[in-house]
Amino acid sequence: MEDILKNYEPVIGLEIHVQLNTLSKAYSSDATEYGAMPNTQVNMISLGHPGTLPRVNEKVIEYAVRLGIACNCTIRERNEYARKNYFYADLPKGYQITQDTTPICNGGYVEIKDADGKDKKIHLTRIHMEEDSGKSIHDIDPFNTLIDLNRAGVPLLEIVSEPEFRNGQEAYNYLAEMRKLVRYLDISDGNMEEGSLRCDVNISVRPVGREKFGTKVEVKNMNSFRNVQKAIDYEIKRQVELIESGGEVVQQTRTFDAARGSTMVLRAKEDAHDYRYFPEPDLQPVIVREDYISRVKDNLPPLPKELFNKYRELGLNEYDASLLTESKEVALYFENLISHTGNYKAAANWIMGPVKSYLNDKAMHIEAFPITAEKIAQLIEMVDAGKVSNSAASGEMFRALIENPDQDPATLAKEMNLIQESDAGALMEHVHAALAKYPEKVEEYKAGKKGLLGLFMGEVMKLSGGKADPKVASKLVQQELEKQQ
Repeated sequence: MEDILKNYEPVIGLEIHVQLNTLSKAYSSDATEYGAMPNTQVNMISLGHPGTLPRVNEKVIEYAVRLGIACNCTIRERNEYARKNYFYADLPKGYQITQDTTPICNGGYVEIKDADGKDKKIHLTRIHMEEDSGKSIHDIDPFNTLIDLNRAGVPLLEIVSEPEFRNGQEAYNYLAEMRKLVRYLDISDGNMEEGSLRCDVNISVRPVGREKFGTKVEVKNMNSFRNVQKAIDYEIKRQVELIESGGEVVQQTRTFDAARGSTMVLRAKEDAHDYRYFPEPDLQPVIVREDYISRVKDNLPPLPKELFNKYRELGLNEYDASLLTESKEVALYFENLISHTGNYKAAANWIMGPVKSYLNDKAMHIEAFPITAEKIAQLIEMVDAGKVSNSAASGEMFRALIENPDQDPATLAKEMNLIQESDAGALMEHVHAALAKYPEKVEEYKAGKKGLLGLFMGEVMKLSGGKADPKVASKLVQQELEKQQ
């Protein structure tokens, strides 16, 4: 089958719906808090009562512009709204307010890694504003479908990509990058499990070398990035097998069964004319001018790609830079840390070592981490100055600061008797005692067994109570051994 798959080129496009974290809905004043009791966050507008009029939520405009700037899009000046007509039990008005011919963002791109780890640009077709429908619940009552309209009217941004993905791994990487982006921008929490980020995938295959696209199939209702990847890989294989057996791919909407690892038919695919789009008569066009775009741009937080490039320029490797920018909160903590220390590698090691280990053990977010970045920087400075060992700083002192974050690290090191001995005169007594304890090992070292240096260093550390500065002690041990040769 692998050889047959090589004869076909998958053509894949993604449509992502990002639920925005505004305090109220897109066109009404209802609250948008996740997890509220069913049907408690509704009013006459979101319920579609006759005679009610929508009003644009200005935050939705701002968030759309933020995302458009971050994705290198062209921001439209005149934005009109449209009605997308269809009937679902959880869509009270019988239509969705969206944008049809005038999306607020056009073009643009997002940079990802392809399946081989190489840089790839995924171009965007558009980003437009719309509202969500309610939620149908099928697994509580065995005989009836229950409807929760809290989500009806919650603002969404739909991000439509060009069909430039070629496998499931690229789609996974794109989703991860887009989730990271909306979190950095503070426009959504991006939680796929809670429905804050949802993805529909359009998949077709064509023989290698052919320009014309094959018949596309849309796969919906996937609740994780990994399931999106699995659904794409399964659907590619299904379509190729169907064509190779003499069958024909039919345009339809399918869903992914995670338990079986396969897709199955939901319904025949609707076309755009089925939705009967027409201009929304109750909302005036919104004008987005250049000065507004500039103000939004000036207030953008640092973005992951920008920080990644910055950390590479500071001398960190690609792996470290990627881990540090994976989470906005971690990146901001690191930004604070490197404002207090110039040892960027040590700062990265602290974040990815002791700090993350503690957070993982406690199932805690870094916002709740008790030690300030400034105090971690002081620990780094004390290690660099040879005042305390790295093991003491990242061990006993770190644990003590966790328990009492208000302590001063320098005072703490003295109280815990962790200040290293770096005075050559005092250390030389320990060096002489260590060499005198193992005269036969000294002879072996002279004969070329240089690995014994660790034995002598261990004895020096033991004699000093672990307080000898390893750099100074190592140098003294080597000097003394060379003298005896």
